Amino acid sequence: MTKKSAHPVDDDPSSTQIDEGGRAEAIARKIYAAVAAVIAARVARVAVEKAWVKVTGKVPPEEPESPKVHWAEAVAWSALSGTSVAIARLLASRRAAGTWQKISEQSPTGRKPGSRKPGSQKPKSQNSTSEG
Repeated sequence: MTKKSAHPVDDDPSSTQIDEGGRAEAIARKIYAAVAAVIAARVARVAVEKAWVKVTGKVPPEEPESPKVHWAEAVAWSALSGTSVAIARLLASRRAAGTWQKISEQSPTGRKPGSRKPGSQKPKSQNSTSEG
C-alpha cells in the first residue's frame, strides 16, 4: 500500500511525493522500538534487583509505598529502579532507531535523514543578536 504525502516535489505544489514505506513500516518501526525498550527495561530491573540484594543484603521492597518500608529505603529503591529502567529504555529506543535507520535508509521519524519537518525553520546562529 502506498501513501501519498502532501509535500511538494520540485517546487510544484500540485505534485505529490509517494512514500513507499507507508503506515505498515511506521507501525513496524514503533513495534520494534517498543519491544527493544520492554526487553531493556526487564533486563535493567533484574540487574538492579541483584545489585540491591548484593549491596543491602535484603530483597528490594515489593511495595515501596507501604508504611512498613522505611522511607529512606523506599526512596532509594524507587530512585534507583526508576532511573535505571528509564535509562535502559531510552538507550534501547535510541539503539533501535539507529538500527532501523541503517536497515531501512530512513530516519526513525519517517523522514529522510537530514530533512526537516515542513514549516520548521533553520536554527538561528548563536552569534546573531536581536535588538529592538
